[in-house]
Amino acid sequence: MIERVSLKFLRRTLIASGATVALFTGFAVGPVLLSGGAIAQEINPTSVAPPSGAPMSFADLIERVRPAVVSISVRQRPGASAPTPEGLPPGFEEFFRGRPGQPGGAAPTSLGSGFFIDQNGTIVTNHHVIEGAEEITIRTSDGRDIRADIVGSDQATDVAVLRVRGGGRFQYVTFDDASHVRVGDWVVAVGNPFGLDGTATAGIVSAIGRRDAGSSAYVDYLQIDAPINRGNSGGPAFDLRGNVIGVNSAIFSPTGGSVGIGFAIPANTANQVVQQILRDGRVTRGWIGVSIQGLDEDLAQSLGLDDARGALVGSVVADGPAAAAGLHQGDVILSLDGRRIEDNRDLTQRIGAASVGQSVRLEVLRNGARRTVTARLRERPSDEVLAASDRPEPTTPQIAPSQPGVAQSSLGLSVRPLSQADRTRFELGANAGGLLITSVDASSDAATKFIQAGDVILQAGGRAVRTPQELATAADAARTAGRPLLLQIDGRGGRRFVAVDVSAE
Repeated sequence: MIERVSLKFLRRTLIASGATVALFTGFAVGPVLLSGGAIAQEINPTSVAPPSGAPMSFADLIERVRPAVVSISVRQRPGASAPTPEGLPPGFEEFFRGRPGQPGGAAPTSLGSGFFIDQNGTIVTNHHVIEGAEEITIRTSDGRDIRADIVGSDQATDVAVLRVRGGGRFQYVTFDDASHVRVGDWVVAVGNPFGLDGTATAGIVSAIGRRDAGSSAYVDYLQIDAPINRGNSGGPAFDLRGNVIGVNSAIFSPTGGSVGIGFAIPANTANQVVQQILRDGRVTRGWIGVSIQGLDEDLAQSLGLDDARGALVGSVVADGPAAAAGLHQGDVILSLDGRRIEDNRDLTQRIGAASVGQSVRLEVLRNGARRTVTARLRERPSDEVLAASDRPEPTTPQIAPSQPGVAQSSLGLSVRPLSQADRTRFELGANAGGLLITSVDASSDAATKFIQAGDVILQAGGRAVRTPQELATAADAARTAGRPLLLQIDGRGGRRFVAVDVSAE
């Protein structure tokens, strides 16, 4: 019934589209006699030249590159499920799912795409395509099924490298430097959507440097509108010269199918990862041992900065490189080796690209004064190790009516000192300061910044607070200075800094 309705709708759409084409396409016209003796013009379609730079056909390009593109079938370990990276925006997850596990306890399988980058059978694909693999089979464009092994993979960028068993000679393609790619350039995707080997689609580069297309802090994605679907994961995106400018990795899709919003890992990013895997078998990144957050205009103003560039240190890992260098919680990292830091993502990428053991100079802002520290980088631990070391979010405390807070009218909230039970819940020391928020005015600036009852204020204006009066004093000082009040908050959203307007009396 669904298919029948869809076909009727399609027919109606095509009929309406046909009328529109007749009205608006520039056709040559000749005379035609209509009923009633009126004279019309005979419609003679003329050829229309493509826009400047556009090919009449992509056939030659696709014929040249298709032999280098492979389909990948992965049988996963028993008990495994098709992986879905965490932290994706809504609508992205569907692209990462392979075929569901077969009934009766059979091992789950997933499908993806990949491409040869040398004649000896080295293949590039996505990490999520081969994650949990027990057996990997690639199918070439001429229909051969060949087993392949994992050389290495990198979850952080979603790039993996395979090599076929037994060697051979294969047609291959090469990475291009995606830095020259511009919005509006043509792009051709070849892959294995829904198991349909060798499917080619075309479109344009819709945007570059997308940072909100996935969970990776190390990838600024290309956005393309060439239709890609499940199974295109790991396949190449080509320019008109047949060079790989991206590795297809994700789509935004409310329905699970293509809606013209796809994302590819830029070739220069992917190639750097591939070369390190081929050289070392794995990817290593520099690490300084801090958690950081970005700056907005309010945070920058509360810190006395002229603009919102830099990275705010939220916490420092004990015994890590940053702790050894003397970095403190609340510092703002302004530059790395003399080059300005644009934001927290810029710092993450530049530290990650640095060599393990390298010493870096960091210019930081602390309490309004600038200073320089030197940190010796270590190897970044795995995502699993970092996740295991994260402090679990505290549970929401029950705020008894008998424990009302002291109103802070300029902040639009009420607070009370911490009890010993509060300190235990938030994993604070027995003598740690802090104020528990007992209520928040829904119309306040604090509420718009997701501060909630049950959160704890650890610092105000860069100083620890223990009493409501200390908080009020910090708010008065910020108001006198004509800037928002910088608060360090601990709660369900994790530990973070927030700048709150205190202009109201």
